[in-house]
Amino acid sequence: MRQASRLITATILTLLTSASLATATPLMVLGTPPASSTLGQEDMSNRENVDPSTSGQVDSTTGEHVDTSTGGGDPFYCGERKLGTWFYCEHPKPKPSDPSASASTTSPSYRQQLDKIGARLEELKAKAILEPSSDNIIAYVRYQREQLDRASTFADVWERAIWQHPDLDYTLQRPVSTLGKTAWLAQRKTDREAVIASLSERYGLFFFYSTSCAACEVFSPIVRTLSDKYHLSVLPVSMDGGPTPAFPRFVVNQGQYEKMGLEGGQVPALVLFDTYLKKPIPIGYGIMAEDEVLQRIFYLTSVKPGSDF
Repeated sequence: MRQASRLITATILTLLTSASLATATPLMVLGTPPASSTLGQEDMSNRENVDPSTSGQVDSTTGEHVDTSTGGGDPFYCGERKLGTWFYCEHPKPKPSDPSASASTTSPSYRQQLDKIGARLEELKAKAILEPSSDNIIAYVRYQREQLDRASTFADVWERAIWQHPDLDYTLQRPVSTLGKTAWLAQRKTDREAVIASLSERYGLFFFYSTSCAACEVFSPIVRTLSDKYHLSVLPVSMDGGPTPAFPRFVVNQGQYEKMGLEGGQVPALVLFDTYLKKPIPIGYGIMAEDEVLQRIFYLTSVKPGSDF
């Protein structure tokens, strides 16, 4: 009887054990403790306790607060966990602006506007010539008239501005009116005669000629007249050793031509020599009228380059 009762007891225990194993989870069977049901709650509580304004970290070197959030992302996943693009924490970077697009939005320069007007006028002109209809010709004439009116306005405003700014009025230096030009030429002639009158005190002339040169025969009497009229010393230099009727006394060229800064052997040639500075000043070549010679001497000795133009 005792053995029978023990057998029954063992059978009952076996049934109870198998029933409890059937209701257990696979993790319990493997001996692994189940995950805590409060883990999700803890994560949620952590997320709720994160302050977006303090979602950054503190730099250990400077002690400053460094914002690790990327603007608009979840503070817990993006700031604390730093999950990056996987949780859309990083916003896409804006594309760089196109310089050509920004330039196209700006207004055209005045030069571009002027070029556009010129191109439009030429296009209308070409169209009127190639397709000479009444409408095309009228369109060209109307547009051309608009530009003529624009040019007239510009010229009018230009003239008014010059009147009020004498430093910009070139006609005060070189008059163009008949009365002003006459007075200016008279003053210029007086100044030139004063310079020429004192010319012999400082300057002399070298006259280079050749007996085989027809132009020299014409120019020699002119040089002689200048010498007699203004008391200028003239040294005739023969390039071929022959005389000239205007200057019976002469010297033969022995390098004086090159020393005076002349080149090529061209005659007749006239050189003004500064006895103070020991410097030659070539006046010119070929036949020149008396007035032209005086004008060149006046410019070369008394007028500063660029001041009379």
